[in-house]
Amino acid sequence: MTRAPKLHLAMTGGILVLWTVWYLAWLAGGPGPAVLSYLAMPLGAAVSAHSIYALMRSVRLDRVARRFWRGLLIALSLVATGYALLAVEAFRQQPVLPDMPIVAAALVGSAFLIAMWAVGRVPVGIAGRNQRWKQWLDRGIAFFGCSTVLFHFALVPMVGAQANWSTQMLVLLGLSFVLAVGGITKVSYLGRGPIDRVAMRLVGSGGLVGAGIAVLSVMGGAASVIPAQAVVMPVAPLLVTLAVRRQWTSTGAWPRRANTWLPYLAIAAVDIPLLSLLFQRELGWNGDLVIIMAVLVNGLVAVRQLVAMRENQRLLREKRASEERLRHEVTHDGLTGLANRGLYRERLGAALDRGPATVLLVDLDDFKTVNDSLGHDIGDHLLIAVAEALRTAVGPDGLPVRLGGDEFAVLIEGDEVIGEAVAERILDALSGPVSAHHLLAHASIGIATANAGTPLDHVLRDADVAMYTAKQRGKANYVRYVGGMEQPVLAHAKLGGELRRALDADEFKVWYQPIMDLERGLIIGVESLVRWQHPTRGLVSPAEFIPAAEGTGLIVPLGRFVLRETCRQAMAWLAEFGPDALQKMGPNVSVRQLHDPDFLGDVRTALADSGLPPDRIVFELTESAVLRGPQVLQTLHRLHDMGVRLALDDFGTGESSLSLLRAFPASILKLDKSFVDGIELDEEGTPEANARQAVARAVIQMAGALGLDTVAEGIENQGQADRLRGLGYTLGQGFHLARPMPAEDLTRLLAAQREKVAA
Repeated sequence: MTRAPKLHLAMTGGILVLWTVWYLAWLAGGPGPAVLSYLAMPLGAAVSAHSIYALMRSVRLDRVARRFWRGLLIALSLVATGYALLAVEAFRQQPVLPDMPIVAAALVGSAFLIAMWAVGRVPVGIAGRNQRWKQWLDRGIAFFGCSTVLFHFALVPMVGAQANWSTQMLVLLGLSFVLAVGGITKVSYLGRGPIDRVAMRLVGSGGLVGAGIAVLSVMGGAASVIPAQAVVMPVAPLLVTLAVRRQWTSTGAWPRRANTWLPYLAIAAVDIPLLSLLFQRELGWNGDLVIIMAVLVNGLVAVRQLVAMRENQRLLREKRASEERLRHEVTHDGLTGLANRGLYRERLGAALDRGPATVLLVDLDDFKTVNDSLGHDIGDHLLIAVAEALRTAVGPDGLPVRLGGDEFAVLIEGDEVIGEAVAERILDALSGPVSAHHLLAHASIGIATANAGTPLDHVLRDADVAMYTAKQRGKANYVRYVGGMEQPVLAHAKLGGELRRALDADEFKVWYQPIMDLERGLIIGVESLVRWQHPTRGLVSPAEFIPAAEGTGLIVPLGRFVLRETCRQAMAWLAEFGPDALQKMGPNVSVRQLHDPDFLGDVRTALADSGLPPDRIVFELTESAVLRGPQVLQTLHRLHDMGVRLALDDFGTGESSLSLLRAFPASILKLDKSFVDGIELDEEGTPEANARQAVARAVIQMAGALGLDTVAEGIENQGQADRLRGLGYTLGQGFHLARPMPAEDLTRLLAAQREKVAA
């Protein structure tokens, strides 16, 4: 703390002590005339005004705090000037109780009004009209209650005292009472802010000096003016200087609750003068006014209690609504508004306690494709539309539920026959386009019924098995659970676990099926095929484990292994047999791999680690994989930009079209085996044979027009090879030409081919 506030505090304190000592000496017949008492107040007010001036110059104050202290500076300057004029008049007249000049009274009165204005403008930190209205009621109760006490016990007795107090003095005392009560009421509701709470309390307490003067006047009459001027009034400048010191050293008041007890204290206070009237024979105007004030305060209290009661009722309503909202959020899905898994299990458990219950497990088919190709926002819109369709289809017969992701459920109590009817209604509701984007959302439904007392998890497991069976049977249908149905599902789940173990144990091997030049009978490329060498079951067919790998997501690490091994082996063959030995190394790629964000990085890593040129790799994809949306097409174009070639496998069996070939950066078309079977028959043969030849001829012509290579798949005899060669096919693949084989066997074939070409 700097020296300035200490100096001002010492000066105002010194003035109070000095004039107190003077007064005691004066009582004993000491030095100086009585009019010397009139010098204490103007001196003290001047010092306290200067302390505020020093505060505003030396301390960085908030705009609100600066406005407050500026108002007090003006008020104290006016007080010092007004009481200086009073001192001059006292020295001129030399009476004990001189008349206060009108100018002096006007200055001091203006000072009180400015001080009240400064205090009144201090913000209390209340936001909202309702809060402000309640606080005004509280402050009104406190103000009128405290004012009644000061009025009854201080101002009225002073007016009736024997001393001939001037009107100016009575008005100023009244204003000081208002300042005191207003300041105390104000500071009681002051929260944390730019003006220190203690400083505000000290300023407000300065107005109580008037109460001291009033008490002295009643007790001592006109003679009380000397101690009032010399001892009581200098307390006010000291309190202001203490407030300045507090503000000077304050770093911000701690937040405190408002004094909610003040209105109740005011009620008690207004009852004190009311009780004092019991001992008076005649009430007079003072008694009437006290009664009126008591009625006013109690009326305000009644209004405040009414406001509090209404607010409590509102808070209770909001609390109940909040509890209902929280309860709904806990038991319902945030996206669709359907019941969630927790509520579903609760209701199902209660239903099984009462009797039989039926569960429908509804799983959307290929929903992941929508999310991956169109984005999660559209996927969410689809889920909302499906939920609404489910709600409508179920109606009053059951409880629709969203379990999570694209999985829904329906709980039906009682008759199990309703389960099939509800399932049919759900499938009908999803048979056409749904949502604003007009998407198809087929679903597979599993139905399970359990009798009363059945463990909850058992019926859920049965419904899950039935739903999985529905998917295995072609999707977009429903299946009711029957005993033993879980065995294939368990076997499939067990197979998934074994796949994970097999990957870690290096049980997978890459076999290669040659792609032959039909004209020369030479191997020009290979297709990479994965085989599982099981330790007890032997060689497991890909038809058995590839679907499980797709369903569990293990197709991604499995495909990564095939890619890396293919690149490594291809580079070894090129190093041994020369750069012309193999032109195409064709690993198959699944849709799950194309959706994997790390797939492009895996391709770059495999090529970089092996040193294989990108144009030797030919990724084989089915038409259905290519048609999986813009994300897949973007990945394929980036592969093409890397130099990797792409082959469209099983061409002709799906939704192939010229627009697809123009959008897809294919280099090779592989004619599906279904168009090769029976192609060797005479043109005058069956219509089916003629149709196959027509398709094969159209494919080779279209490929030639687009500058694409073609490979005929599934050649099983020489007649097929000859017919395809006659149609213009130069490359073929099939068991007649060469079966899939391990890398060592293909190495021997390449070695034999090199010797044959050399000869």
